[in-house]
Amino acid sequence: MSQDPTGVENAGEEALLENSGQMSYEEISGLTNGELGLHEAHDTAPTGAVPEAPAIPHAPPIPLPKFPIPPIPLPIKKAVSGCYAGALGAFQVELRVDVDRSRPMKRVSGDFYQTIGKTTSYFGSFVVDSPVVTVSSSKVVVKGLGRFTFSAGAPVVQVTIARVNILQPQAAATLQFFTITNSPGAAYHCPFSSLHFRTVRIETDSVSDLVGSPFASYNTGSLPSGGGARNMSVVSSFGEAGIGMVPTAGNNVIDISGAGPGATWSNAELHASMQTHFTLWSDVQQWCVWQLAAQKHDYGDGLYGIMFDQQGRQRQGCAVFHKGIGGATAEQLRLQLYTYVHELGHCFNLLHSWQKSLASPPKPDRPDSLSWMNYPWNYPKGGPAGFWSSFDFRFDDEELIHLRHGFRNDVIMGGNNFIVGSSLGREVLADPISDESGLALGISTHQRSFALGEPVVLELQLKATTTRGRRAHTWLHPDFGMVRIVISKPSGQVLAYEPIIDHLVGEKQTMLGVDDEVRDSAYIGYGKGGFYFDQPGQYRVRAAYAALDGSQVLSDILTIRVRYPVTKDEDTLAELFLGEDQGVLLYLQGSDNTSLRSGNDAFDEVIDRFGAHPMATYARMVKGINAGRVFKTVNAGQGRPVTVRPANTEESIALLSSATAAHVLDPVSQDEVRYSLSCVQKEIGDDRGAQDTLSQITTRVFGRPEDE
Repeated sequence: MSQDPTGVENAGEEALLENSGQMSYEEISGLTNGELGLHEAHDTAPTGAVPEAPAIPHAPPIPLPKFPIPPIPLPIKKAVSGCYAGALGAFQVELRVDVDRSRPMKRVSGDFYQTIGKTTSYFGSFVVDSPVVTVSSSKVVVKGLGRFTFSAGAPVVQVTIARVNILQPQAAATLQFFTITNSPGAAYHCPFSSLHFRTVRIETDSVSDLVGSPFASYNTGSLPSGGGARNMSVVSSFGEAGIGMVPTAGNNVIDISGAGPGATWSNAELHASMQTHFTLWSDVQQWCVWQLAAQKHDYGDGLYGIMFDQQGRQRQGCAVFHKGIGGATAEQLRLQLYTYVHELGHCFNLLHSWQKSLASPPKPDRPDSLSWMNYPWNYPKGGPAGFWSSFDFRFDDEELIHLRHGFRNDVIMGGNNFIVGSSLGREVLADPISDESGLALGISTHQRSFALGEPVVLELQLKATTTRGRRAHTWLHPDFGMVRIVISKPSGQVLAYEPIIDHLVGEKQTMLGVDDEVRDSAYIGYGKGGFYFDQPGQYRVRAAYAALDGSQVLSDILTIRVRYPVTKDEDTLAELFLGEDQGVLLYLQGSDNTSLRSGNDAFDEVIDRFGAHPMATYARMVKGINAGRVFKTVNAGQGRPVTVRPANTEESIALLSSATAAHVLDPVSQDEVRYSLSCVQKEIGDDRGAQDTLSQITTRVFGRPEDE
């Protein structure tokens, strides 16, 4: 299946449709001659302009009648900006055309989704920042080089939309991709779907002790301003920006009478309340936002609002506090409108006007911007009076571009964290839009905080979510290629974990009932990319399981913290573990390979000098597993092609027994060590000891080649 929604492999005449008719490549590419920069006087108009009616050829004069005839109006053409949607094979696209109507930003952008099996997931986004826009009497053509979140084989984007009369239905768009050499790529037929570029469901709840009512509307002509008078609500404010805000039926009043009079709100309470009272809340990416109208925050009357949801999946909720903004005067209603919209702007990942440089990547600060996202009282050109007298109740152009055309995960609630992608960014393994796979993948670690250099072992669990059960393969370890692991480092760098050795595996399936689970654990600290947890800070980890029907079952995102070394011993242990040889030995669970001697020497030093430290358990595990097995080495010489090192059972039993007694390892690794220990005990004839060790195993590990 193609992994490039723009690619030439998706090109085909059946996709080149325009208004239910066929459009050949010659027709499409021919538009570049007369309509993409080489304007012809008889059939084109300047960029973005609506052309005048064509001239009527000269004809003999017609005698005028003796009674007046009303003028016949020329047909008025519809604007074409808005949202379009189409599909091609496994890919779906949401296309945004922004070349006319209110405050056109002269851009096109889109989001791709991909269906695999029974799951549909976000694939990636694109935007054309500086297209050539050509308007003729019959069509609008927009063409330019796109900027993508993925590697696009055909990065040149062309959108063609027929112009129709004002009374006709909006025409569909043809979205066509071309390579740099002008070869046609994929083409999508995209019927018109909405005048709004994006649509968000909003739920506004209020607290029972709220003095007055939540904000409804404000007439901007009530006080001097920089724009025309109109009656504005939160919905219409975003509507003017091209964002559809759809109020939900879940709005309700939260009864806090039991808290007593004068109760205030903490950030922790706000977050908990969102999860309890926001009827659309889910810890996923979705175009849904919650706003709470409360009376007072713990910080006092001076706090007007807060975008409090900065834990887990961020930017899903905000609150406003009427103790500071409440009332019914024109000034108070204006402040309420401003505060409500301002806080919701943060949920769309918009920073304050004077803090744009804090975005990742940064943008220039704009402290004098006349925007919802500025502070009137910090306005450098006259303070509040100067701001309000010039403010037109809108976002500035850069913010408008972000709202309409920012890459999806930089804008959507629950997407990239606040400030990350506030300008531009990238996301991997995004949440599925729908998931009917019937499976759930869980990941965890036995601890959330690790010492620098301490091996990070990921535990994986696969379960069925339907009472009918699901048939699933049991290859959970990333070594086998059926599970992908993605790691976001503290620096923001995103890497896919790649095992040192790729494994080709055969068929191995089981029927999972709702009470069954498949479990495994994997050391993900070292792979083809070297050490993945090699610096202190916060890491985010996610896994994707490739189901039998092709569905991609995603885990939640796991946060792991790597601590800074505090003592001299911790610093020395970090150095002893973070060598390349040690990484390979941890991955291989030990080796006799002489090229890894420095790694084995380092682990010997850990055991000798820091034997009582928890990290010594990992060294004992690696050395003990390796000592307990017969080790064969293929030699280069012809005399002895294979050297066989017999198992050192005494050393192995001592090391593995100490490792299990420490209770440092994760449960699955602990049981794997117990299993290895039992095998060594059985090898020396200690059947009773082996049976006792096996009886301590608490987990069933699937997915291993030796597992029957």
